Amino acid sequence: MADRYLSFTGTAPGRLLTRRLGLPQPATLRRWSAGAPTLQGGLLHLTAGKSELALTSVLARTGLPQEGARPPGAVVLDATGVRDVDALGEVHAALHPVVRSVAPSGRVVLLGAPLDLADHHQCAAQQALEGFARSLGKEIGGGRTVNLLSLTDAAAAESTLRFLLSPRSAYVSGQVIETGDGEVTAPADWAKPLAGRTALVTGAARGIGEAVAETLARDGARVVVLDVPAAEADARRVADRLGGLALALDITAADAGARIAAALPDGLDVLIHNAGITRDRRLVNLPADRWGPVLEVNLAGVLRTTDALLAEGTLRPGGRIVATASIAGLAGNAGQTNYAASKAGIVGLVRSLAPRALAEHGVTVNAVAPGFIETRMTAAIPLFIREAGRRMNSLAQGGLPVDVAETTAWLAHPASGAVNGQVVRVCGQSLLGA
Repeated sequence: MADRYLSFTGTAPGRLLTRRLGLPQPATLRRWSAGAPTLQGGLLHLTAGKSELALTSVLARTGLPQEGARPPGAVVLDATGVRDVDALGEVHAALHPVVRSVAPSGRVVLLGAPLDLADHHQCAAQQALEGFARSLGKEIGGGRTVNLLSLTDAAAAESTLRFLLSPRSAYVSGQVIETGDGEVTAPADWAKPLAGRTALVTGAARGIGEAVAETLARDGARVVVLDVPAAEADARRVADRLGGLALALDITAADAGARIAAALPDGLDVLIHNAGITRDRRLVNLPADRWGPVLEVNLAGVLRTTDALLAEGTLRPGGRIVATASIAGLAGNAGQTNYAASKAGIVGLVRSLAPRALAEHGVTVNAVAPGFIETRMTAAIPLFIREAGRRMNSLAQGGLPVDVAETTAWLAHPASGAVNGQVVRVCGQSLLGA
């Protein structure tokens, strides 16, 4: 369903009226397309504190000009050297004069350092960057986003920097992302990073899953489109269009993992757990037959299938697991105790499995947590609730399935090996939850 309010505010009368009434002013977001793969404007590189981070060559590969381009399409502030309150003043001094000049749909990325628990002054200063970034994201407007990236090695974080400094991250704002020491494999072609790799997407016959399958195929992957037998015709349609394989399978089946492994004797590189259902009711009116299926599809099936594919060795070293959580699992939502429990369970899965899967199998485990995404399901929500969902975020609009897909593709990237155990919200910095 089209966002008519967004369209209206894009007209001169709409802008005038909504400004006078003090209503939200959403801006049309600049998303990736083959004809416009980069942000408009240049990249402004600033520093606060004494940094030892080698950024120049990595930033040069983002495709954004760095010499005198105005207005800046992106600002990168290296604050890894901020170790005390005085240095926080340099953050203000660096961004205060330039933040207003960032181009519409531009990016502000703060770079921080891991907390040094032996130095409480450094911890305080670096933690302060989180509050600063989240607050700036809520006030900057114009379709711009603000994120904080904690890193120690710019080269290991290159895929993340490329993502955050591109139109692909249009609906990701107010996030704190940490990169570690995982193995990073730079692709031969950054335009086709998944070439030669096989990706399986559950619940891929329609909606967000279909968008994820399309995006992974665009990036070069051979895609396996998995959905329930009742959706087999749609799954085959998607697979045929993408040159992939359709697999009709109920992910809750006890032998689902074994059947996937049998269908992929050559192994799997990317496993995307997207399949999910809702059976909404307040707990007082929620019978067991509406509780059980949601937990089974959204969580138990994910756990069993993941365990089986890791045990079978189906997921090859260098593989990626990306599961779909939800801001409902992070912040809660009335009428969704079952759904929120299942999605919070995904977060627990990621936190526990990520370090072990990397150490034992060479596989990273992350999650995306969508907010209000424009799908057939959200189109069926009553008007006033739907409008509240759309507007209650820093970008004042709903996201699109492709926003979740682009974030998933970044986490699936062979050069994203340093990103592990992360839960990244794709919610336009929703006002609900952390």
